[in-house]
Formats: sequence, C-alpha cells, structure tokens
Amino acid sequence: MVLLKFGTEAQLESMTATSADRNGTLRVPAPLQPHVYAPSESAAQRSSALRRMLATADVLAGALAGLIAALIAAASSGEVLLMAFALAVAWPVTAFVCGLYAFDDLRSWASGVSDAPKLMLAAMLLSWPLYGLLAGLSAPHAVSGALIGCLAVAGSAAVARTVARVHAHHEPRLRQGTLVIGSGAVAHQLVQRLMRHDELGLDPIGFLDDDHEGFVDLPVPALGGLAALPAQLRSGRVDRVMIAFSRAGHEELLNCIRLCRDAGVAVDVVPRLFEFLDGARTVDQIGGMPLLSITSPKFSRLSEVAKRTLDVTLSLLALIVLSPLLLAIAIAIKLDSKGPVLFVQRRSGRGGTFFNLYKFRSMYVGSTVEVRDDGAIVKLAKDDRITHVGSLLRRFSLDEVPQLLNVLRGEMSLVGPRPLVEAEAAVLRDWQERRAHLRPGLTGPWQIAGRSQIPFQEMVKFDYQYVAGWSLARDVEIILATIPVVLGGRGAY
Repeated sequence: MVLLKFGTEAQLESMTATSADRNGTLRVPAPLQPHVYAPSESAAQRSSALRRMLATADVLAGALAGLIAALIAAASSGEVLLMAFALAVAWPVTAFVCGLYAFDDLRSWASGVSDAPKLMLAAMLLSWPLYGLLAGLSAPHAVSGALIGCLAVAGSAAVARTVARVHAHHEPRLRQGTLVIGSGAVAHQLVQRLMRHDELGLDPIGFLDDDHEGFVDLPVPALGGLAALPAQLRSGRVDRVMIAFSRAGHEELLNCIRLCRDAGVAVDVVPRLFEFLDGARTVDQIGGMPLLSITSPKFSRLSEVAKRTLDVTLSLLALIVLSPLLLAIAIAIKLDSKGPVLFVQRRSGRGGTFFNLYKFRSMYVGSTVEVRDDGAIVKLAKDDRITHVGSLLRRFSLDEVPQLLNVLRGEMSLVGPRPLVEAEAAVLRDWQERRAHLRPGLTGPWQIAGRSQIPFQEMVKFDYQYVAGWSLARDVEIILATIPVVLGGRGAY
C-alpha cells in the first residue's frame, strides 16, 4: 500500500466475506394447522403515535412559517399572530391532503426522505392561499411574504418532522418484536441489518426454521420449527414476521403468511435475487402472475453531464457555505496535535486509475507505535491513535469534507462507489471491477447502509448494484438519506 503521508492513518480493517448458503436435503415437516386470532393493535398504535408526533411537528412548523411570512410581508402585530394561527391550521391540513400522513411501510417510518417530493408539493400549494391571505390583509410585501413563507414552511416542517421521527425511534413502546423465518446466511444478514439499523424500530426476537442444523452462532435465539409459529403469535410479543430464505416448501410458507395475516401481524418477504431488485419495477401481471422487471439503464453522455453538473454545483456551494467551519476545523487540528492539517492517500478511481484523496487528519502522526521512558517500543491501542478532535470529526464524517476538492477536480463524485485503497482494489475480480465504471463517491449506498459497519465484500456488492442501476434520481435520494445518517453518527468509526 502506497501512502503519500501528511500524517499516518490506521491500517485496513479485515476484509470480511459473507458466508455461503449450505447444501442439504429438503425435509418436509407436518403441515401447520390454521388458528383464529384477535387482530393485534400494535402496528396501528405505532402508526397513530407517529402521525400524532408529525401533526404536532407540522403545527409548530406552520406557526413558525406564518410568523416569518407576516414579518417579511410587513404585516401589523395583530396580523402576525393571525398568520401564525392560520398556517398552524392550514399546513397540517395541506400536508394531509398531499398524503404526508399516509404511510405504512418501514421506509416511511425510518426516514422522511421519500416524503420530500410531497413536502415540496404541499408547500407550493400552500403558497397561493398564503398570498391571498396576505393580500387580503393589505400587507405591503405580500408576494415576498408568500414566497419566503413557502420556503420557511418546507424547511421548518422537514426539520420538525425529522426531530419527531428521531423521538419515535427511541420510544420503546413503539418498537416491533420481529420474528425471522429461516436460518441460513440470508437470515443471518437480515438480523444483523435489523440490529445495525436501529431507526427501523425492529427488534429481532428469534428464528423459526425446521432446518435445525442452521441454528449455529445465531445473534438471536432459535425458537423452534415452523410448527411453533402459532404459539409465538399467541404469545403477544410478535409484531412482525420476516421470511428469509428457508428450505420449507411453498405451501408451508404460504400457510405461515396466512397465519400471520389472521393474527394481524405484518409480514415481509426477502425475495430471491434480492441483490438486484433495487429499483426494480412491478409489471402488472402475466396470466395472474406478478413480475418484477429489472431494467438495464443506459449511462448516456447526457446522464454523465447531468451527474457532473450536480457534482460541481453542490460541492462548490458546500465549500462556500462550510468555509468558516473548515477554517475552524483546521485551527482545531493544529492546536490539538502536531502534524499537518490534511491527510493524503492514494485511492482507486474511475477506470482503475489512482488519485490523491484528501481528508482532515484525525490521528496522531507516527501513531502506530509509542516509545516509553525506558526505551521500550509498544503498539498503541486503536482508540489511542485517534486525536480528540479526530474522534469528533469521524463521528460526524467531517474528516471527509476536504474530498469536495476531489469532486471539483473531477476525481470523485458526490455519490458513487467507495474509493478503495490500493490493497483493496487489487483483490477485486470479474464483476466486482464493474464498480470502477463510475467515479468513486463522497457518499454512496454503503454510507447509508451502515458506513464502517459494512463488511468489505458486502460493500462491494452495494457498489456493483449502484453502478448497474444508476439514475440521477437515485443520486439525489442517496444525498438526502446521507444527511440523517451523518447527523445521527450511525455506523461511524
């Protein structure tokens, strides 16, 4: 590994490969008998609680936007209070009409990124009655007030709704006990991802599978075979069932789904070939059989220009806005420890070329060893190599911000595959090398899926899926999804 050293960083983490599925014979257990249950209210209570929190957030956001709009429009003091009250009522109603309270899927519970288009539409719709109200009050600057009020309600609602979701994610009574059917490698990955993504509010409670040989080193307990499902549903602690790969027969798994639906328990199914279903679209039916169509996107010259334009515009804007913060970080690094401000390292870029990647230095210079007073040389613990400022920078990924310079230089993109060091790039083979067809990114699917917690082989799969199914809309979605991940410090090392 070749380093251009302005300070010495830690060595590579171990490259962890995903274990393969086992081979074996299919064992058919006795069929499950149907039971009748009283529907559970857990899922409904969970959705209702989040709706109440979002409604409260919208009322506060509307009131704040009303105050801002009235002040910008130069309304009188009495009219300012009237505008605050009017938008505190009008904004939640508009949000409801635009479907901002209609959610039942895990994605909507975990993040409001998918609501961004609806949020902007609701804000634009509200701008017209807002202008009409200001004009009716004879406000001197009604147009300016309506325009700023529209932007204010969108921004404040986005922030308030994020705070509401964060609060919901930490409410123990709103978390769902999740039972996994299956015990192979995919079931293991599923449980690990549930544990990694705490914002989903899903707590894995155990596995069910008739293949008892699969119950080895499981992160949650084995609760028996499929015949134990009725008893688990009756226990009242199962709010959701996820079906991963299992050797159970088709009819047995269908019966499991029927039992869960009769019990009012939500069911999720991990499909075969799930690695390639990101962005897949549903084709209505062929003879009563639904299909998922996996398209092959074309990365045209126009697409490349659009992606590069997005990179240059946002990175330049970010550097201008963050310049005071960058200066403060540079000063803090110099005051905290001896050594340069920047750490530079060769990374693999587009087409297998290499470039110098910039980061804020977060470790002590020459920090792999320490010389004691008696002359003995000892290795430092991993945490001892990171500076006080560096630990804070890493938690919120602020050490990565200088890579915006790499983006402007055309060596990186805002969104793309993870930039690999030379040792990592050297082990890629065959389809894995497809990840180099696009510029490496400052963020990417690996960032929002777990950051430093993602094993190397799993990260390579994420990168391949991103490159194979690239779209500009997907880039924007990843950028928006990165913000709460970074602010929450999830998966940071």
